[in-house]
Amino acid sequence: MDGILEKAAVKRAAEAIKQLQMSGEIKLLSDSARTAQDAATALGIQVGQIASSIVFKLPSGNPLLIVTSGRHRVNTELVASDLGVAQLGRADADYVKNLSGFSVGGVAPVGWLNQPEIILIDRALGEYVEVWAAAGHPHTVFPTTFDELLRVTGGTAAVVGD
Repeated sequence: MDGILEKAAVKRAAEAIKQLQMSGEIKLLSDSARTAQDAATALGIQVGQIASSIVFKLPSGNPLLIVTSGRHRVNTELVASDLGVAQLGRADADYVKNLSGFSVGGVAPVGWLNQPEIILIDRALGEYVEVWAAAGHPHTVFPTTFDELLRVTGGTAAVVGD
């Protein structure tokens, strides 16, 4: 656990949180938060309060970031249809790391190396007073809100899952 807060990706997420004047502070979890359920259990909250940053590849080859509630999966057919594209491509770990600067399991919604072309924020996150997002490492998270995510990412509120 030593040194996690000093990792470059976590420091970049922390700097983005500060620069964007977000209200939450990074919390170090003793157990990994690689899945929404893991994170919810560690924080003692509902799984729906986990704001999971999931990366897809648009037909253009550019990234699509979907920040979704941990209570459901992204419906790729629904999102592709809403965006007017044939389909969403899967983003492998290297693609995610190269574009965002974060490893899968720790992808923060802010502090990316290369800003995604499109960012969608799951409307279901708006049902909670507070949500928690990854902060650059599977052991780091930070609290935020649906409205704050919309503001700082420039994202669009959307129905993204079932």
